[in-house]
Amino acid sequence: MDANRRQSGIQQLLAAEQEAQQIVNAARAAKSARLRQAKEEAEREIAEYRSRMEAEFQRKVAESSGDSGANVKRLEQETAAKIEQLNQQAASISPEVIQMLLRHVTTVKN
Repeated sequence: MDANRRQSGIQQLLAAEQEAQQIVNAARAAKSARLRQAKEEAEREIAEYRSRMEAEFQRKVAESSGDSGANVKRLEQETAAKIEQLNQQAASISPEVIQMLLRHVTTVKN
């Protein structure tokens, strides 16, 4: 009877060991699945963030390039107006400058 008891105890220990191994394997599989799920979620969040940042960047580029064309036109108009103003000023004082130069050239000092 003692041998049967030992055999039964060993069988119970082996069964308990197999059950524990199954529990450990299930826990490892669950952990691995959770890690894969976390990685997929992180990749999804990264992709969403990247697309938001790319859209923001494209919007800013579009705004600045649109303003660039308007700025160029505005600067061209301002430059043309300034050139016209300088030409008018030069034309108004030109006779005086010519007279002053003639006076200095034709006047002889001893």
